[in-house]
This record gives sequence, C-alpha cells and structure tokens, in this order.
Amino acid sequence: MGKTKLTTESVSKEKVEKATEITSKETQIKTPKKKVTSGILFVDATFNNTKVLFGDKLGNTLFWSSAGTLGFRGAKKGTPFAASKVGDLIGEKAAVLGVKDSGIVVRGVGSGREPAIRAFMAHGIEITSIKDATPVPHNGPKPKKPRRV
Repeated sequence: MGKTKLTTESVSKEKVEKATEITSKETQIKTPKKKVTSGILFVDATFNNTKVLFGDKLGNTLFWSSAGTLGFRGAKKGTPFAASKVGDLIGEKAAVLGVKDSGIVVRGVGSGREPAIRAFMAHGIEITSIKDATPVPHNGPKPKKPRRV
C-alpha cells in the first residue's frame, strides 16, 4: 500500500497531569460509606459459573462478583480456581468494610462451593453458620416420550 506519514505531537504538561490524576483515582481503594460488622455471603455455584454476593443481615446487597466478571471465559468459569478468585475479591471488599463475622448460604452443586468459602475465610472473617439452600425438584415436569427408531 502507500506510505504512512508519522507525526510527532508535543504533549503538554496539562494532559500528563490529567492522565496521572485519572490513573491514581482508579487505583485507590474506596473508603466505605457505612460500617457493617456482620452479613450474609450467598454463593451460587453452578456447573458453568460461580457467583458470590455479600449482603447485610437483612439481605440487602452490598457488593457481588462472579467468575465471568473477573475475566474468566467459557469452561474456565466453572473451575475451583475461578471460584477462589471470586471469594478472595469479595473477602477483600468485606474486610475493607469492617466485617467481623458472616453467615453463608450455598446454592448449587458446582465445583466452586468450597473454594469460594475458603478464600473468603482467608481474610480473617469468622463464619457463624453455613446453610445449603440448593433447590431440589419434587419430581418436576413429565419426561419426554421414548424415541422410536
């Protein structure tokens, strides 16, 4: 193809200062608006993903994350490693908020149940109770007819 012309552009000090301000704001950890000493951790572990939500004692959501939001794609979202990363992130946020103890509600049969809880506990948060709330079908819908070949 044709030749491309390169131009040199002088960068002013104002542009550099604005760029450093933006990056410094993004890297700072947000200070909590309110102090919460206890809460409930909801772990939803499916075969394809692991979602973790932290709420106060009334069940109001404070923050949440999942393996997909951390950048895991496809089959890697359902792995124990991805679940431990999600639990680690939520535990870090809870520790910044000042959480001392938490109850846990686990839902689902995926492989990320225990790793998410272990990573959450690693931040010095005491676990008061663990409840399994996996939905169980009571016989469900009528099965399909047998296939005739």
